[in-house]
Amino acid sequence: MIIPTLGCPSKCAYCWSSEVDSPIMSIDTVKETVEWLKNFRNDPVTFTFHGGEPLLAGAEFYRKALPLLTENLQHLTPNFALQTNLWRMTPELADVLAEYKIPIGSSLDGPRELNDLQRSEGYYERTMKGYEIAKEHGLQVQFICTFTSYSVKFKEDIFNYFKDNGLTLKLHPALPSLRSDDPDKWALSPQEYGELLVYLMDKYLENMNQIEVRNINDYCRCVLTGRGTVCTFVDCMENTFAVGPDGNIYPCYRFVGMPEFVMGNVRDHPSQQDLAASPAGQRMRRYKDYVDKECKGCKHIRYCRGGCPYNAIAPTGGEIKGVDPHCLAYKRIFDEIGDRFNQEMMGSFGLGMTGSQPSASSSSRPGIMSLMKRMIAK
Repeated sequence: MIIPTLGCPSKCAYCWSSEVDSPIMSIDTVKETVEWLKNFRNDPVTFTFHGGEPLLAGAEFYRKALPLLTENLQHLTPNFALQTNLWRMTPELADVLAEYKIPIGSSLDGPRELNDLQRSEGYYERTMKGYEIAKEHGLQVQFICTFTSYSVKFKEDIFNYFKDNGLTLKLHPALPSLRSDDPDKWALSPQEYGELLVYLMDKYLENMNQIEVRNINDYCRCVLTGRGTVCTFVDCMENTFAVGPDGNIYPCYRFVGMPEFVMGNVRDHPSQQDLAASPAGQRMRRYKDYVDKECKGCKHIRYCRGGCPYNAIAPTGGEIKGVDPHCLAYKRIFDEIGDRFNQEMMGSFGLGMTGSQPSASSSSRPGIMSLMKRMIAK
């Protein structure tokens, strides 16, 4: 993950990752990143430009950075992605990104009024203007919707907004903001998040021909393949790194700007062993060992891996006191998917659940198997 800057022109109410007056990464830092990665590992690599707001770096930055990363790291077969609010999208920038066929993730929390209440006045209009420019230049854009303790009350309106506008729905729960005096104001509780996921699964299954809810696809893949398929549910440590504007290396973009999580700097060309031996690397290893111990009795450990390390240890100042607090939500949706799938499988063979028969309400639920078939067909 490359973080050109932590600066951002928006002022989202629940933001936890932007910094006013953050510097912008220099091309020299990109060159040092290339030199570091030439002999770091031989695995294929995906570069995700994140922030803050990565488009603040400007068209010239990407015009120079993308060839450097592509031409000098051909042995890593680099792919790219970019996460942006699209405010600074221009035809010039869109041309540069389109040349490399870079998929874009953006953020939209639902209808204009609700979105702007959470993300700042005028956000919707500016994002949609950038969205139109991106589409005109052939760029693919998908939106992430952040559900907060406020917006979850309007979950049906939000779902219908994405469905009616032909948009794929990917969602995040609002986290406690470490940059706020009232960090929990917008945060979505694990209980609310779990109920939201089950609600959205039912809505998705009822409307599969009109919308895709990527999170539900991901949760189903986890349960049915027995392995994590997205960053929250994989063993990301030692496989994911983030380079901040000054060249400092972190375990993930979420930690960028937090001094206690600096693992090294690209200018020193650290090895995998150097990063792992750093205080931040050792802390991440301790968290991994903690998950192995605390979650060993959980049937979901193979693909959940304790959830997101940032969610678990950043709010405690780096102390390891528990797993991802959204564990309750993850168990809720994983159990729901597994139970429904097992019930459908037994029903397809003419068998009832041991000791009981499915209730009328459960037997009339939309089917997980139909979603599986759809995913396989794609």
